[in-house]
Amino acid sequence: MQNLTLLDGQKFQITLQRLCRQLIENHNDFSESVLIGIQPRGIYLAKRIAEELRKILPDKTILQGDLDITFYRDDFRRRDQLVPNQTKIDFIIEGKKVIMMDDVLWTGRTIRAAMDALQAFGRPEKIELLALVDRRYSRHIPVEADYVGIEVDSIASQKVVVSWIETDGEDRITLISDAK
Repeated sequence: MQNLTLLDGQKFQITLQRLCRQLIENHNDFSESVLIGIQPRGIYLAKRIAEELRKILPDKTILQGDLDITFYRDDFRRRDQLVPNQTKIDFIIEGKKVIMMDDVLWTGRTIRAAMDALQAFGRPEKIELLALVDRRYSRHIPVEADYVGIEVDSIASQKVVVSWIETDGEDRITLISDAK
């Protein structure tokens, strides 16, 4: 197995800050916008982005929630063991601009499920997507991120792993390849 570090340390933090600046350009004071992290790993991204935005815009309210998509996935009946996560959205999304966030955008199926799950909370004015890693050229569903931290050209046998300091002890994006 070969591991290639794509992003870590200071570059990881700079990437998060750049994404925040892009969001501010399009959403100004966030009075009409909300951040939604897709369970399980997109919540870490959403929380970090919300934290950073609160530092940059200290007198603004940044609403951030977590969305579980377990029962909206197109493969949930094929899995042996389902362990649903928790949805935590304690604000209204009706008429708001929703910025959904996930750590890795790959086939697009997670995003499709998230859009379905989001409808249970109302009809947003607009839905945007922020992905820390965009694995280009591997979509099963025509989904494109509005904001991208890093783009990676990879093949199906490779895996992109995002490590978060909160759960893994470090911020790092790694491309893992099976050595054959």
